[in-house]
Amino acid sequence: MRLPRTRPRTLAGQLFAMQVVLIAAVVAGCAVFAYVSGSAQAEQTATRQVRAAAVAVADSPSVREAIRTPDPSAVLQPYAEQVRRDTQIAFVTIMDTERRRWTHPDASLIGETFLGHTEEALAGATFTETYTGTLGPSIRVVTPVRDGEEIIGLVSAGITVDRVSSQVREQLGALALAAGGALALGGIGTYVINARLRRHTHGMNAAELSRLHDYHQATLHAVREGLLMLDGQRRIALVNDAGRELLGIAPEAEALGRTVDELALPAPLTGALLASEARVDELHLTAERVVVVNTRPVVGGERRGTVVTLRDHTELQALTGELDSERGFTQALRSQAHEAANRLHTVVSLIELGRVEEAVDFATAELELAQVLTDRVVGAVEEPVLAALLLGKAAQANERGVELDLAEDSLIDDGALPPSLAHRDLVTILGNLIDNAVDAASEGESVGAVPAQRTASQGGGRARVTVTALADDRELLLRVSDTGAGIDPEEADEVFRRGWSTHGAGRGLGLALVRQAAHRNGGSVELDRAPEGGARFTVRLPLGDRTTAARAKEVTA
Repeated sequence: MRLPRTRPRTLAGQLFAMQVVLIAAVVAGCAVFAYVSGSAQAEQTATRQVRAAAVAVADSPSVREAIRTPDPSAVLQPYAEQVRRDTQIAFVTIMDTERRRWTHPDASLIGETFLGHTEEALAGATFTETYTGTLGPSIRVVTPVRDGEEIIGLVSAGITVDRVSSQVREQLGALALAAGGALALGGIGTYVINARLRRHTHGMNAAELSRLHDYHQATLHAVREGLLMLDGQRRIALVNDAGRELLGIAPEAEALGRTVDELALPAPLTGALLASEARVDELHLTAERVVVVNTRPVVGGERRGTVVTLRDHTELQALTGELDSERGFTQALRSQAHEAANRLHTVVSLIELGRVEEAVDFATAELELAQVLTDRVVGAVEEPVLAALLLGKAAQANERGVELDLAEDSLIDDGALPPSLAHRDLVTILGNLIDNAVDAASEGESVGAVPAQRTASQGGGRARVTVTALADDRELLLRVSDTGAGIDPEEADEVFRRGWSTHGAGRGLGLALVRQAAHRNGGSVELDRAPEGGARFTVRLPLGDRTTAARAKEVTA
């Protein structure tokens, strides 16, 4: 039968066991040390006690006088017993220089030979020894009794080893009680701490926590969405690789602990990150990207921070712009096809009426009008992407009653643009500028227009958008002007801010994307008033040497 697999002890349980063992070892070590030091201290105390008693008896004048009497025991025995009782030692023995006892706790042993060493005392020294005598093993001191320079007797005072051990055992009992209390207190404290740790680790063991950390790190590096976590003080607590890239934080820069204000992000994005309420799918611009921001506060009795997710919307926004251009181009072609069918019916009807010359003149005039712009665009702009974009936008503008004109000085040779200049950025820049200009010209006003500013030249002429596309050895110039009402001077600094528009909610992203694409390619965007009175946007993108760019393009092809 297969035994069930047991789950490893939790991290809190392991720490609890380790701490209990450690506390027990520390308490046991302290107890042993206290016992050893207490034993030594008790022995030293006993030695000092019996030494003081022996020296005091030997120095007593009454003892010297009693020794000179015919029967010293008669005087010395009561005296020695009184001293023994007062000092609570085991014995006080007074003897002659021949080791014959004059006193002893057991009176029957008076007159017998003292058991122990006396050589050092007879030589005039006081010494200590542990010796087994009539009362058992004892710690004893032997000192001489002097009468002037003559040694007339010896005094030995001692305390039994059992008595010293009993004192140590009494101390050890109190020590054991204190050690047990310390162990119990340490165990309770450890249990409380580990119970809290168990709650914070959710009962996981060390291996599970290590594995969870590894998965956490792998997930942060693998996920393509940006993840940013802010603590309660709006400081960065965590940011993954994608978050660093989307927010423009250098890989080598230290981000943890920094506040959001220190990241130098655009004000609307900073406001979204610091908002106390949740934000859902908000579109924001950084210096180079379009970012979708979602935020959710972390609340647990108090504000603990904010979790922020970031999605890169740059490519999707560019693709959306291209799709809108294609859709508009398709609608314009459909409209032109319908218009061409009407003209064809007109030509056929003129022929049926026998008015052939008028039919030829009508068809020729229509063909020339349709071919003029195409010839000018193809002749001046040899870059296929820009040429196709201009033709498509011309069809859309014509459908809305706006004339799209290519300036006479426009010229972009084939190979003039380097491969590093993305076609998608060109579509973003020129497409959005033309769309805004067509809107302004067709409505008779630009975004933020001031109708009173319209010039006399605008009054009777057809709505028109003029595009200039010129590339030289150093830069690409794209200029779009319209016959709208122009820009309010008070709002000139705000036109490139995301969300700035007079066309209602959901608009106002085009000009912000234009500036972003220009800055991404090291260029600039300028806004002023066109000669016709409308708005004029000028974009300059650095190109470098044309020959180098052409060769690079040939190599990549």
